[in-house]
Amino acid sequence: MSRPPNDPHRREKILQATLDTIAEHGIHAVTHRKIASCAGVPLGSMTYYFDGKEPLLEEAFTWFTRKMSQQYRDYFAGVSGPEMACESITTLIHSSEVTTPHNMALMYQLYAFMNRSAALKTVMQDWMKMSQTTLEQWFDPATAARWMRLSRG
Repeated sequence: MSRPPNDPHRREKILQATLDTIAEHGIHAVTHRKIASCAGVPLGSMTYYFDGKEPLLEEAFTWFTRKMSQQYRDYFAGVSGPEMACESITTLIHSSEVTTPHNMALMYQLYAFMNRSAALKTVMQDWMKMSQTTLEQWFDPATAARWMRLSRG
């Protein structure tokens, strides 16, 4: 019989610490030691849960983009038509409810490094598809794609 882990949320702590470290120091400065320290976990936990830096970054950014996509969907809850969707998009672009400094730093890092990593490029593409699918509830695919380009700057 195996015993339960000492900290059942350790993996999530590591993922959050990875994102916090990236937001504060940039993806180039991410090390297992820095993340373990930020997460308050033993250094050995890094290699226990992740096979290396690339899988860690991929999972952390996947976790981040899924949370962002859920916030995006939640933001549009209650929208009943294209006009309300346009107003919501405009408000979203000009507000800081979803685009916090922390989230923006992570988005910029993901944008900057996705072309150096096939895994991160896939994470970004999947995120954009999820966001566009949300907008396609009110717009045709071409219009939703234009809104996506506008919202990304």
